[in-house]
Amino acid sequence: MQRGPSGHFVPVSTTGETVKAFVPQPLPPVPPLVLDGDLGSLLDAASTAIGRLDGISVVLPDPHLFLYTYIRKEAVLSSQIEGTQSSLSDLLRHELDGAPSVPIDDVTEVSCYVAAMQHGLARIRAGEPISLRLIRDIHARLLSHGRGSGKQPGEFRSSQNWIGGSRPGNARFVPPPPDLLMDCMGALEKFIHNDPVRTRPLLKAALAHVQFETIHPFLDGNGRLGRLLVTFLLCAEGVLSEPMLYLSLFFKRHRDTYYQLLQDVRIDGDWERWLAFFFTGVAETSNQAAQTVTRLLRLFEADRLRITGEAASVLRLHQHLQRNPITNANDAAKAIGSSHPTARNVLGKLERHGILREITGGSYGKTYAYGAYLDLLNEEGTD
Repeated sequence: MQRGPSGHFVPVSTTGETVKAFVPQPLPPVPPLVLDGDLGSLLDAASTAIGRLDGISVVLPDPHLFLYTYIRKEAVLSSQIEGTQSSLSDLLRHELDGAPSVPIDDVTEVSCYVAAMQHGLARIRAGEPISLRLIRDIHARLLSHGRGSGKQPGEFRSSQNWIGGSRPGNARFVPPPPDLLMDCMGALEKFIHNDPVRTRPLLKAALAHVQFETIHPFLDGNGRLGRLLVTFLLCAEGVLSEPMLYLSLFFKRHRDTYYQLLQDVRIDGDWERWLAFFFTGVAETSNQAAQTVTRLLRLFEADRLRITGEAASVLRLHQHLQRNPITNANDAAKAIGSSHPTARNVLGKLERHGILREITGGSYGKTYAYGAYLDLLNEEGTD
């Protein structure tokens, strides 16, 4: 359907030049979307896949065994889209002993993403609706440390920003001016709360993500928070019991298409192609996550059988590694309630069984990784 632009341009004067800033129309799109044919089939497939994934999370013996590392994987991927070099292993090592092998700002940025995600989910689970106040609060956590900490964490911008280019005049896109920002965000908040119409959760998440990225309400962190918003919405709407759907890997793999489709919505009102892309991403990501959970559970069981004859302390450390796949002697001693010599002995046994591998290469201060676990996650493009 030919809709035309999904908003209008207004002239703004900034950095000594006058440019056209884009102001999006409130959601939902006009004329209304028609979810039939191929687009309707894609929405059905995405709904089925995410329902299957949520079903798996409900029957997991302990969802947090999976979620601890999977959430951190998402944090790494989302931050990599913004240019960080931190890997999943870097983040886990930093959380373990504070010693990243990449620039500290990179791993700090990822660590803040984890904190912001967990804070937002806790507030939503406590019954708080997704609101502008909550969005600002999550943003404050997201930019609490590291590179973005000087860019007004938790505050909507009061100056003009732009996307791409060295200045507004050669930018790829110029978001709404500051004086119109609150009107745009207020309309988005109403849409999230089903005003003026009730919207299906997956469709709501797809539309709200584009609108948030188009408004670009903060000086920094908009991409990361916009991706978090998808998961927050699906959890708040009851589509997901656990935060097991993250689209950053799909967006990263199709980065050029992702950015082009966002722009096509703005300039041509092409919501349908964006929705087809989004629903495809949800289906693929949900199916991949479900497969990953299944493979991890098989791995844990196979390794448990390999060490069945070992002491109880070896079994306890293996259980600990399912939640925290990187460890050292200090961490292992705390996990199994033993002395350091006993912990080192247990680490050695798991290393001889091929479950742990030493990753520092030194004689002292050794750090170990649950190799097959991290390898399985890294098959999906984390490192």
